[in-house]
Amino acid sequence: MGAKAEGKNPTSVFDARELIRSLPNRAGVYRMLDADGGTLYVGKARDLKKRVSSYFQKSEHHPRTAMMVAQVARVETTVTRSEGEALLLENNLIKANQPRYNVLFRDDKSYPYICMTGDPFPQLRFHRGRLDKPNRYFGPFPSAGAVREGMALLQKVFQLRTCENSVFANRSRPCMLYQIQRCTGPCVGLVSEADYQEDVRNATLFLQGKTNEVMDTLQRQMEAAAAAFAFERAARIRDKITRLQQLQSRQFVESATAGDLDVVAGVAEQGLTAVNLVMIRGGRHVGDRTFFPQHAEGAPLDEVVPAFLVQHYLDRPAPPTIVTTEGGEDPVLAEVLSEQSGHKVQLIANPGGERRVWVAMAVQNAGLAIGQKLAQKATQDDRLTSLQETLGLPSSAQRIECFDVSHTMGEAAVASCVIFDRLAMQTSEYRRFNVKPEVAGDDYAALREALSRRAARIVGGEYPAPDLLVIDGGKGQVGIAAEVLAEQGLHTTKLIGIAKGPERKPGLEEIIFPDRETPLHLPADNPGLHLLQQIRDEAHRFAIQGHRARRGKARTTSSLQEIGGIGATRRKALLAHFGGLRGVQAASIDDLARVPGISRSLAERIFAELH
Repeated sequence: MGAKAEGKNPTSVFDARELIRSLPNRAGVYRMLDADGGTLYVGKARDLKKRVSSYFQKSEHHPRTAMMVAQVARVETTVTRSEGEALLLENNLIKANQPRYNVLFRDDKSYPYICMTGDPFPQLRFHRGRLDKPNRYFGPFPSAGAVREGMALLQKVFQLRTCENSVFANRSRPCMLYQIQRCTGPCVGLVSEADYQEDVRNATLFLQGKTNEVMDTLQRQMEAAAAAFAFERAARIRDKITRLQQLQSRQFVESATAGDLDVVAGVAEQGLTAVNLVMIRGGRHVGDRTFFPQHAEGAPLDEVVPAFLVQHYLDRPAPPTIVTTEGGEDPVLAEVLSEQSGHKVQLIANPGGERRVWVAMAVQNAGLAIGQKLAQKATQDDRLTSLQETLGLPSSAQRIECFDVSHTMGEAAVASCVIFDRLAMQTSEYRRFNVKPEVAGDDYAALREALSRRAARIVGGEYPAPDLLVIDGGKGQVGIAAEVLAEQGLHTTKLIGIAKGPERKPGLEEIIFPDRETPLHLPADNPGLHLLQQIRDEAHRFAIQGHRARRGKARTTSSLQEIGGIGATRRKALLAHFGGLRGVQAASIDDLARVPGISRSLAERIFAELH
């Protein structure tokens, strides 16, 4: 792959004809740059000469494209060995440069799977992250709730275990799940490995959408058991058939075509563009997600939908079939996705029959999401306006930062900072501060430390200054915050505190000011108070989440860290082998000695220290 930069010096007049003459008839990527060297647009081409020349030789362009071309001062090109390689490079450059005229989708969330482990008695579990070869994975699913619902169905019908291996290996009697018929009790030998594997096979077929095949298999097994006078086994199989029939009778949105497929549809209404992703797994609709792209103002849907397909699927496994609307059929993308996923991926645009119904549903979902976003935006606008009037803020004020501190008796103190801006909570800008142990028991000192660190970065230009700083606390916390702002020179930043009041009930909050003795009480139905409550609750949630994670990590590792000879590698091996500290504590000396890197003498020492 070779790189080639074309065009005049940014300070000179851009000569499109000279550029076009120098371009090769090869596959590659082109980058449109402005006079300051900023990236305007990144695109791929089967033929760089033909594609780039089309921008400068055509007289009629979409208004969005015409605006971009008018700003071009230089064009850089990179020749690749194939169009597929150009597709991958284009995606990387878009994510790295985030060009103004490329439609951008941000979806950093990893999608969850149902995992069937490779153990002799496979465990059914929730999984998010890298896929390990020994296990089997089904998904991905749009949300954790969809995975847990699927696991609950599998437990109800096939009664597969969900306990960790450390628990499974150390039980002496079946747990409550066995009593309520959600597990067959393999941990204590109440089901043979062969029968359990049969349940695993049927569960796998069920997840693949082959429900009729499962029903036929169970029917044959029940008849065979009855013919052999194994009436208890026949009764258990009969119960599975009954549960499966009950599940089939529920109002699932189902597809006549078994298997996994995604449906992608875009909608542009009232200045907003949305792309809805409907996920169908094993022939069942398991949920959907709606994405709102950046830089999509004025972009046609036949540009938005392909941008989503590239940016979404190149970073994660794709299902065998992806059904799309405008501009979705891209043989190069299908080839790249097939190579990455390890199976053939088919892109189908504007389908007929049953799949057209799926597309219509995705279009409807996207339209509803736009309506909800517009309604939410109007509500937040009303709330912000009310808060501006109540606190005497200028109409331009919209960035609000809120701080809270969470700890347990001074242990693992964490301060949170959440940001409300542009009429929404900006989750990507949230920050946590791990408070030093020597001040963790002092709420004022912990708040001072976190605010000082944040204010120093604001003064240094790393973050914009907030129009309003909110402290979750009373007069004392507000006083500390006022001192920090004064020390850092942030005299123009408006500061308030929000306290729950004597009865600590929502709606009875007190608004604390640093320069007023009497707190302000707003009516419970005041929209500005509702906005403050939303921001305060989010800061509280974010602080508690960070505190619990820090406390859990400390408590999980502290007892092992105190044992001589146990470093980070051996501690990690022990926790991974036994599924956590509780599993390590329940293990015998022989069990501990089986862990790689743990000698017999070290196992005896670990056992003695933990007991």
